[in-house]
Formats: sequence, structure tokens, C-alpha cells
Amino acid sequence: MATIGLLPAVDADVARVTEALHMITPRWNVRILLALNEPPQRYTQIANKLPYLHSGQLHPKVRSLCDAGLVERTEHSAHHVTYGLAQRGRQLLPVLGAIAAWAEEYLEKPEQPLSAIEQIEDSLTLLTRRQAPAILWVLKARQEASARALARIVIPDGYWTSIYPPLRQLIDDGLVVTAGKGRPYRLSPGGDGLGHVFGALSMWAAGRPVDHAARHPLWGRPDPSATTAPGRWISHQSRLPARSARPAPAEHRPNWQSGDLFSHSMPARPKPALPTSSGVRR
Repeated sequence: MATIGLLPAVDADVARVTEALHMITPRWNVRILLALNEPPQRYTQIANKLPYLHSGQLHPKVRSLCDAGLVERTEHSAHHVTYGLAQRGRQLLPVLGAIAAWAEEYLEKPEQPLSAIEQIEDSLTLLTRRQAPAILWVLKARQEASARALARIVIPDGYWTSIYPPLRQLIDDGLVVTAGKGRPYRLSPGGDGLGHVFGALSMWAAGRPVDHAARHPLWGRPDPSATTAPGRWISHQSRLPARSARPAPAEHRPNWQSGDLFSHSMPARPKPALPTSSGVRR
């Protein structure tokens, strides 16, 4: 896994989070994991919950999730095999909840309301863009950076202008902003709001409790009353104003409940709806 040239521990953190994202993002993986959020089931029971998946699609997906340690296969007899979430897969569920909450707050609302699982799928598509985690990590750590500075850190062995395509994509996705050509890049409110998501992913990937996400050294929320030791690396609140086109509500209340997140009756979509350059879903 490539490093991004900050600190060894930070590089390892980004690498773990990137690997975790690529583990859960492949199409249908999240839906299969949520369908298994019950007592162990036979293969036919899982297939009945995901009727839009043919057996030729479902079986290799389940097998890959078993290989990844997220799903357990238990052979009771030659003709009785069940599947259920492994402990590692069950620990991932709060991370999916954090992703759904972020999408509810920061992704533009389409004309037709989306289910929580669709919000998760759309968010994962944004977060697995090429170089996205590394660029977002650097901008969070540095507050702002030029394209050249980002390229030196994110793609040290490549030509520096190669940083522009992923940067433009992150701007189109509403996660990064700039005041114009030649000006530094910064996290948008939505990009900065990924703190709990990245903190939870980091904790899960490192095998630590997900509810410790607020303690992440970069994406966490440090106690302002705590004394900071000299040289300690901490995160800071974003200095950017909220986007005028979408002022933050006085109080955010997600329109989904925890039970909705793990509902299995959601229909499949041929293609996720993603934000346009103005942040509005197509």
C-alpha cells in the first residue's frame, strides 16, 4: 500500500482505512452484510432477501466476504450450511451507521428520498475515488495546501500535475474547495464533516472499538479543556464558513431510524445517484 509522506503512523492509518473502504465498497457487499444481520441463515434464505441477485452473483460475493473475515460459514452437516456475520462483520455495522448519518447531513437531497442503504452506497463511491482518502487526510492535517504540495505528498513518484484529476473530482463531489486557479485547496464543510466516518473506519480497521472514533488524533474531537502536550498532533475545527447555498440547520435529525438501516426490503438500483459539481444529485 502506498504511503502519503506525513508520518509513518499516519501513512499506516490511511492505508488501513483505504483497504477497509475497498473491502466493503464492491457492489452488493453492504446489502449482503445487512441481510446477514440476523441469526445464521441458510444460503436460500439469504438469496430470498436479495432477489435481484442471481446465484451466480451472490455466491462469489458471500465467499469473498467469508475470505475477508466478515462472514462466517458453518457446516452443520453435508446438507446443512449456514452463514452469519462474524464478529468483525458485526463490529462494522456502527461504521455503516456513521456513513449513513454523514450522507443524510451533507449529501444533497434528491427529489425522491433515498433509503439509508442507498445513502451508504453513494457515500462509499465518493470515498473510494482515486487518491481521495490520502488527499482528504493531507488537507485535514495541513488545513490547506497547493496542488504541488499535495502532489509531493500523495504521489511523490508521479508527475505533479497528475494530482489535478482527483482534485477536480473531489471538488465536484463537494468534499474539497478552492478560491480559484493557483489558490490553495481546503476541505469543504462536507469534507471536514467526514471526521466521525474516518475516525470510525480507522478504529475498526485497527481492531479498536468504533465508539472511540472521537479520540482519533486527526479526525477526532479533542477535549478543549485538556492540556495539549508539546508537539502533540491534534485536529482543529474547520476555519471555512458553511456553504451559503445550504446553511446548516439549527438541529439535525436524521429521517432514518436504526431499524431502517438494516431493512432488507430495499429494491436494487441500477446505478447510484451522485452529486454534480454543484453538490446536487443527478
